[in-house]
Amino acid sequence: MWRKRAIFIGVFFICMLVVLLARLVQIQLVETEHFTKHNINLVEASVKQRSQEMVLDNGRGGFLDRNGESLTQQTKTVLILFPFLKNMEWDSRKIADIIGTTEYTLTKTIAEAKEPVVLGGSKPVELSAKQMTDINNLKIPGVFAVNKKFRVQNELAEQLLGITGQNEAELEIRYPDKKLSYDTLIGLTGLEKSFDEFLLPDGESKLVYHVDATGGPLFGTNVKYVEPGNPFYPVNIKTTIDKELQEVAEELVDKHNIKKGGLVLLDIETNSVAAMVSRPIIDKNPYETDGINNFMLKQQIVGSVFKTVVAAAAIDNKLNNDDAIYNCSQKINGDPDPVYQHGMLNFTNSFAVSCNNTFATIAKELKDIDKNILEDYAKKLSLTTTTGWEGTIFHSSDFKQIQDEEKGRVFLSEDAKKDKNYVALTGIGQNEVRVTPIAVANMMATIARGGEKQAVRVASEIEYKNGSTLVKFDQKKLDGETISPYTAQELQKLLREVVENKEGTGRWFQDLPYEVAGKSGTAETGIYKGEEQLHNKWFAGYFPYDKPKYALVAVNLEVFADEGGVNPLFADMVKAVYDHEESHAQ
Repeated sequence: MWRKRAIFIGVFFICMLVVLLARLVQIQLVETEHFTKHNINLVEASVKQRSQEMVLDNGRGGFLDRNGESLTQQTKTVLILFPFLKNMEWDSRKIADIIGTTEYTLTKTIAEAKEPVVLGGSKPVELSAKQMTDINNLKIPGVFAVNKKFRVQNELAEQLLGITGQNEAELEIRYPDKKLSYDTLIGLTGLEKSFDEFLLPDGESKLVYHVDATGGPLFGTNVKYVEPGNPFYPVNIKTTIDKELQEVAEELVDKHNIKKGGLVLLDIETNSVAAMVSRPIIDKNPYETDGINNFMLKQQIVGSVFKTVVAAAAIDNKLNNDDAIYNCSQKINGDPDPVYQHGMLNFTNSFAVSCNNTFATIAKELKDIDKNILEDYAKKLSLTTTTGWEGTIFHSSDFKQIQDEEKGRVFLSEDAKKDKNYVALTGIGQNEVRVTPIAVANMMATIARGGEKQAVRVASEIEYKNGSTLVKFDQKKLDGETISPYTAQELQKLLREVVENKEGTGRWFQDLPYEVAGKSGTAETGIYKGEEQLHNKWFAGYFPYDKPKYALVAVNLEVFADEGGVNPLFADMVKAVYDHEESHAQ
């Protein structure tokens, strides 16, 4: 009996030993870099347990403006100090003399440090190339002058570029076949999300110092520099943003007190985003989420800007006859208008002063021709489709540069298309009409180009670390029908009349350095603050009129009727573009 028991116990212990050996093989040999479902790199974890390190570059790719300047990262030459310095004699006086500070500043910096620190912390002391050379020539262990990448403070175009974060569940969904550490940063919004697969880090660049359990030197004071072996990564996304125009656009949006809204500036020739601003800014408070939204890509009530669509349909259906006269002292229901008393006007003048009664009437006439006609023309002008660049790159057949862009709409139901009252409201951009500012900017660019409809680009190429091209995003046409060159030409005249007409809603722009064509819009939102309804205020147009180069949309969302006009913002942005073009022409 005892013999069987001994055999059983022996077999049990042998099995346990085999299991332990198998586990050891798994940990030490098989899954050293991708342990458990979290893909923990055991080698790195082991090194971290017995080392101190200073990350110089986390390895994630960044974003450049159209001239190659970084929008998200800034490389600074800084002084790195390792904590073991406080336990040894070192020539702090020479270092202090080189950088123009005191010995006390240096010793205080490392006095309580448990990890390597940057002199100056969040506001690092920047060194010159000569200072960097002089410091490193001293070869003091634990003292290094190095180039370190920092995230840009007050980041430009922050909603467009987007944010990153750690999200283990999303990481697994997005990259089931990739072996990535659970703490890998991924893009959560904006272009960070759209281009995430290209921006993923290939490894960190860092200074590493090995320590024992007490934090003392393990192998002396030797600090090693570690970097990924791939010379082509990380890549950079070269955007179409002009950094100078983006900076001034952000300043102007804030100067004109836009709390919710912003602007979109398109380069018409390349149909690319030169600047895009959305407010409010991204708030660090987790309970304030509005700033995460890029309102230039979100559906908004557009108001009278939609009359441009009605005008296009009217032109093609011969309803733009200036012999027809409309009562522009009446509301669309026939009641006297207490605010606007424009009298009897023809089609052209009605567009210039944005007469609601005219375009409500024309919308009803168009409905009788074809109940789908307003939707058809909105689609021709790319208001109800996404406008961002889409195409095939590598294994992705439906890559989208602007993943967060919403589609617009005209009606929500078939019944609404048949109801003359709903159609009348639709004709003036109210009721169920919703469009995005970027789509409105693209509509203006389409009209300015004579009806040629193109996709909007926010990135021109993906560059390797050495500057060579990995992927190039060529201009491409948007699918679907568009307006004819004749219709575009007639719309151009109408949009210019808005500015040239002495009573036009864009008459404020007559003295700008560029001739402007465009359309205003003031939309009732149905949102009330107290007893007063809030409005969306728009101006959308392009310039110069004779040789169009830029399309611009400025919008102020959810403001009172008697405040928050966008004309001053639009005008100042046109002036800023003019100054920019003049300075670069010299």
